[in-house]
Amino acid sequence: MPTLDDPVEVGGLALPNRLYRAPLLECAGTGPGAVDTLIDELEPAAESGVGLLCQGASIVTADGGCAAPNMTRVHDPAFVADLDRLTDRIHAHGSRIVLQLAHGGLRSQEVWHAGARERHPDHTEPAASRPPWQLRALDALGVIDPNPEVLATDEVYDLAEQFGRVAGHAVDAGYDGIHLSGANMGLIQQFLSPLYNRRDDEFGYESTVDSAADGRVPGGVRFLEAIHDAVRDHAGGVPLFTKVPAETAAPRFVRRHLSRGEAVAICEHLDAVGYDAIAPVEVSTFWDMSIVRGGYPDRAWTAADLQDDYAAVFGGRWKAKLVAALNRLQRRRFGPESAWNAPLCRTVRERVDAAVLCEGGIRERATCDDLLGGACDLVGMGRPFYAEPRLGARLLGSSARDDGAKALCASCNNCTVPQSTGEPGRCRTPSIVRERGQRERKGEYDVSK
Repeated sequence: MPTLDDPVEVGGLALPNRLYRAPLLECAGTGPGAVDTLIDELEPAAESGVGLLCQGASIVTADGGCAAPNMTRVHDPAFVADLDRLTDRIHAHGSRIVLQLAHGGLRSQEVWHAGARERHPDHTEPAASRPPWQLRALDALGVIDPNPEVLATDEVYDLAEQFGRVAGHAVDAGYDGIHLSGANMGLIQQFLSPLYNRRDDEFGYESTVDSAADGRVPGGVRFLEAIHDAVRDHAGGVPLFTKVPAETAAPRFVRRHLSRGEAVAICEHLDAVGYDAIAPVEVSTFWDMSIVRGGYPDRAWTAADLQDDYAAVFGGRWKAKLVAALNRLQRRRFGPESAWNAPLCRTVRERVDAAVLCEGGIRERATCDDLLGGACDLVGMGRPFYAEPRLGARLLGSSARDDGAKALCASCNNCTVPQSTGEPGRCRTPSIVRERGQRERKGEYDVSK
């Protein structure tokens, strides 16, 4: 069976090993200094030997679409061209980098972020169809403001074309592949999901898709087909990755959600369409702790320097406390769990020829090796790179395998909540920060040794 250190090829792209840095919020923005920030965030992983880096969700449009503050926009060809400084630095270390393209749709920050709504009171967000009753109820209570603009059929094709145009510019800038943010309640998931997609055109959930896959293939998959075709038109045969959601973590009050069987059928269909790599993930219909399962981020919520920021984000201190309380309740349902996507990945890998990527709660080198060859072809970690930017130096190599290497990340989520205010992703847990410092002084992140 393969190990984490073994090379692998994905869509013709040769990777030196099977460890990848999963997509994260780099919070680099798009203004002056954004490229330098991305270099600071991503190059340490390449220096440490990580084979593949996924630059986190980057927005393909000039406005809207950002699920959190300071996300990077890649609609401007001039800005994307300057990203060759980043890709050159990654390649200099022998690593490869793919750009994850995204649009938040009804997850965008103008929907939920009080400050963003005040700055853009007339905003609209593209939607697959009218928001479900759950979001309409929150809208009536003044908690969110969806203000949807349901896309016409030709507008769906236009948006897919924009994904393709950005992909072409990215390849010109040296990116080795394109990764689509197909889950985490983004617009692509909204097209796939029966909760969000009530369309009556060819992109509707209920429409029929001709496929060799067993089981029903929701019609929203045609949006991914259209993006695939646009990427091929503008970027040629560049390796194309996507996440595929199974909405198995949906709350009980959500009766219409994407089943595991439908998710597997979507993966089979995308494999036949020509996607080169698939990352199956089990998520909710909403943007919640199903994405970052783990501990309740008590330190982050009680941080004195963030209280005013939380109040601005959520529309007042009492609303911020309510969100924190809901966060605590969710932690009971989505506690720490190792490799929570592995069972779904294993099922998908038995049915597709495309490479399967597994991420979500993976922390130990031994777990990585156990997953490879059975559940997946590559193993990814996300939050652990906030705690240890040069984590690859400790996880790769025969000594890491023999010594039982393990990431320091405790899945406490103190890194995630502050990002709602625009804070960069970094570990905020003192015990972990101290241990990383001790390991740095011992030279454990020095790949030259």
